[in-house]
Amino acid sequence: MSIAFIDLAAQQRRIRPQLDAAIARVLDHGAYVMGPEVRQFEAELAAFAGAGHCVSCANGTDAIALPLWAWRVGPGDAVFCPSFTFAATGEVVPWTGASPVFVDVLPDTYNLDPVKLDAAIEAVKAEGKLTPKVIIAVDLFGQPADYPAIAAVARKHGLKLIADSAQGFGCTLNGDHPGHWADVVTTSFFPAKPLGCYGDGGAILTDDAALAELLDSLRVHGKAVASDIAGRTFDHDPKYLNMRVGMNSRLDSIQAAVLIEKLKLFPEEIALRNVVADRYAEGLTGHVAAVPTVIEGGVSVWAQYTIEHKDRDGLAAHLKTQGVPTAVYYPIPMHRQDVYSVYPQPGGLPVTEAKAETVISLPMHPYLDVETQDRIIAAVKGFNG
Repeated sequence: MSIAFIDLAAQQRRIRPQLDAAIARVLDHGAYVMGPEVRQFEAELAAFAGAGHCVSCANGTDAIALPLWAWRVGPGDAVFCPSFTFAATGEVVPWTGASPVFVDVLPDTYNLDPVKLDAAIEAVKAEGKLTPKVIIAVDLFGQPADYPAIAAVARKHGLKLIADSAQGFGCTLNGDHPGHWADVVTTSFFPAKPLGCYGDGGAILTDDAALAELLDSLRVHGKAVASDIAGRTFDHDPKYLNMRVGMNSRLDSIQAAVLIEKLKLFPEEIALRNVVADRYAEGLTGHVAAVPTVIEGGVSVWAQYTIEHKDRDGLAAHLKTQGVPTAVYYPIPMHRQDVYSVYPQPGGLPVTEAKAETVISLPMHPYLDVETQDRIIAAVKGFNG
């Protein structure tokens, strides 16, 4: 029997009646974009994450871009981010005309190295060509970055901090969500994410009410919001009073309806993912170069279960013969891609380059049963690479 890398169907079977009813309600009222489900979901997601405000959008990439626009990041500015991440993290920076500055990661968690981050900011300041503005930390593979240390660096240099939690939404550090430290938290609802919809979607969470209002304007073509209209008369739909250059990045009501139902299960599924991760660690420790290390005090949502192996490609080929799917995330880090290689990488990225050669991810989802997982573990242990 084939093994699913991420078994979305198992969850769907569990809540199919609720999903059908939720989608039917959208079909009945016909407000397909930014309908009542969107507002409901935004409120519920903010409550889940302990945030003051949630602004949904079309996808996780726009979720990172919108705060950069709101903060007027532009030509001559520097935005610091890891290279060992999906392209969206750094991709949005050139959209604004600013420059991504790539920073190395920690060897155990693969998340942004605060010491190297501080050094990179100092190097950019010393060179004098770019003005440091923003840090984007990534909750890679599902676990929180070292936010206390990264936030301290941000405060030291007067920079804004984005938590790119596309893979890690729901993760906590010492009981707090990343928004406890970051100016904004961004996430993606791509179907494969721990909290995913059945299409595309994203969201931004913040405690800054003025920023949330500005983001609401920017996501809908720069429409007028309450603070824009205060003291003036405009009797028509405010979306036709465009106060700033914006974009079209709205969440569909059907996706919000799906996410409302899936959010109800999310805390339980995070716990189930951690059971699966613990089982993997118990079975694989000592049989691979490394099993994942979670930051002290951290709870991962395990978007992926990523191990290291000295013969990663050989292991992947072997597991394929055993019916076990695998994935290699970021075999070519961003700073080594031709289009991004022109951007600064002060101090180099030796850890990033080393890890890109050894990491490999195994099947991971909340409904991975013991028998199937034992089969995966046995297949890994049976490789004599």
